[in-house]
Amino acid sequence: MSKLVLSNLNELESLHGKSLPVGEWFTVTQQMINDFANATLDKQWIHVDEEKAAKYSPTGTTIAHGFMSVSMLSELISDLIEIKSVKKGLNYGLNKVRFPNSVPVNSKLRLVSSIKHIEDMHNGKKLTFDCKIEIKGQEKPACVAEFIFVLFE
Repeated sequence: MSKLVLSNLNELESLHGKSLPVGEWFTVTQQMINDFANATLDKQWIHVDEEKAAKYSPTGTTIAHGFMSVSMLSELISDLIEIKSVKKGLNYGLNKVRFPNSVPVNSKLRLVSSIKHIEDMHNGKKLTFDCKIEIKGQEKPACVAEFIFVLFE
């Protein structure tokens, strides 16, 4: 994957409606799941109890939290595109978030994304990304969402 590097926000217009580079695969570890559980206080056994999950989970193992996938979107997008003139970026919100598939521990994930909408703002732009977090070897993705991000120069 080659990261897109732009000089300024005006160069984004050429990407409107187009796909970004596909992200690199990364592995979701039990440590990542445990850290997310501790941060969110969501310590359901399906996420953190490896022995119980091996016995009772439909996947035979622990699974990542759905919201863990969503929480990684801003970082995963920043791995795909960089805009040199940007001084500040803020998460603005989400639309149409769905978790079509569970993410068993040690799954490999990657982001497939495009810029759906660009809106001008004072000293910046509001971007809506179509995002799909794929699971290697699975037909259904882990997460599908519209992610809204604001960038300021």
